Amino acid sequence: MRSKKLASGRVEQRTQKYLDIYEIRDDIVILRDGSLRAVLLVSGVNFSLKYEDEQNAIIQAYVQFLNSLGHPLQIVIQSRKLNIDDYLTRIKNIEREQNNELLRIQTSEYRQYVRELVDLADIMTKRFYVVVPYLPYGDSKKNFWTRFTEVFSPAAAVVLQKKKFQKFKEELDRRVNLISEGLGSMGLTSIVLDTQGLIELYYNTYNPVTSQQELMKDVNKLRVEE
Repeated sequence: MRSKKLASGRVEQRTQKYLDIYEIRDDIVILRDGSLRAVLLVSGVNFSLKYEDEQNAIIQAYVQFLNSLGHPLQIVIQSRKLNIDDYLTRIKNIEREQNNELLRIQTSEYRQYVRELVDLADIMTKRFYVVVPYLPYGDSKKNFWTRFTEVFSPAAAVVLQKKKFQKFKEELDRRVNLISEGLGSMGLTSIVLDTQGLIELYYNTYNPVTSQQELMKDVNKLRVEE
């Protein structure tokens, strides 16, 4: 009985307890230490195919970009096996709609060829992310009880005080805009991940195998049971 009770106790421990993420909302990641994160998805550039002058210009722009930063920055590169399930599904639908038997056979052979090519070649896709941080706390003028609350539950302090959260979000947005402009000077395009994109990013990161079999649903369609 005792071993069963202890075992059940271990099962009830939630994974979220061991993650640094407190909440994801309004296109922002709130960490347990009260700091905020915005994530940019950035396009790539084939540096090797550029002329020497273009390469030097990109390097110079990158150096100026780094020198302009007044805060830390995290650059993340993720490699994942290329997922072409949606593409193969579209090809299969076209195959079914073919009235010409020869075209139907050719479409089927093409679909099989593409699938085998991706499996055998182990084709990978890369995604580039820039994580922009903002640590709102550090004001020495706060009273004792405010600092006491923020020390023991900094993330909750951010979430509960909507006015402060909005102010912090505006500060983070300004940082994101400056980073986007700096990336643009190197010919890179960037977009800010929204709430859905952030959840999918962390879901795929923490569940690399499961995410390939169980795709993330739209957060607006999820039902959370109390």
